[in-house]
Amino acid sequence: MSDQLTQHLMMIRPVSFFKNEETSTNNYYQKETRLIPAEIQKRALSEFDGLVDLLRREEVDVHVIEDTQSPATPDSIFPNNWISFHENGNIILYPMYAVNRRLERRMDVIETISEKFIVLSIEHDLLLHEESNEFLEGTGSLILDRTNHTAFAAYSERTHLELINKFQSITDFKVITFSAFHTVGQERLPIYHTNVMMSVGEQFAVICADAIDDLFERLSVIDHLENLNKEIILISESQVNNFAGNVLQIKNAQGSPLIVMSTRAHASLSLNQKKSLSKHGKLIHSNLETIETLGGGSARCMIAEIFLTPK
Repeated sequence: MSDQLTQHLMMIRPVSFFKNEETSTNNYYQKETRLIPAEIQKRALSEFDGLVDLLRREEVDVHVIEDTQSPATPDSIFPNNWISFHENGNIILYPMYAVNRRLERRMDVIETISEKFIVLSIEHDLLLHEESNEFLEGTGSLILDRTNHTAFAAYSERTHLELINKFQSITDFKVITFSAFHTVGQERLPIYHTNVMMSVGEQFAVICADAIDDLFERLSVIDHLENLNKEIILISESQVNNFAGNVLQIKNAQGSPLIVMSTRAHASLSLNQKKSLSKHGKLIHSNLETIETLGGGSARCMIAEIFLTPK
């Protein structure tokens, strides 16, 4: 049986973090700031290092790789969108919506990881779809229940059906699809990544069911989660805006489960929600305010889980 949790993580340390205008066209969680670029980078780096320090204090194996100055990759801090690591030794590379995000895919990163873990194959075929403007952005688009070989994906400009079908064909995952929305001004617009409104752990699922406007789809997703024996922890759209859905369950060196999130996400949760989550692992959180404000992503987006076998 596949393990849902890993103690091995990859994170990319930013060298020039700033708001990516190419992604802000459909990531409405990205906001403006009056901070100058040097101060933005300073704060983002401090927040990144703070999260890494927290994880390492909890005895999690974090592999930190430095970003490069050139080419400019403002979202390199979110590597889970371009790569995923699987216990069968396979690495999957994903097609990205923003042209400047495609520059994040670095073979030297894969080579560094392969020095410490067994890599048997690298799946490149999905990348061909960038030429036809079809995208699937890794574990931003796909919420993986690795134990049950099931995934959940919300359609968006970054999550296309053709690529979902292709992912199913190259893996043994069955993907449950639906549409998820949030209110932007007076409109209901697609949520750019599924992992903003949903997270699946070993025995729980955090989900903003209200984001699934179609009642049939909403009930279908809930039914699938219940059939997977998940305790469903509902969050509101307001909590989604505070990245309460962008959480990740991992484990430490002793195998004890941890649930990682930002301090902002943690503060938005009610006492009952925290109590429910705490049954599934120790809640740990770190300040990611600058990264969340300008990047439109949070703790889960910053982590690429490594399920490869250590050498």
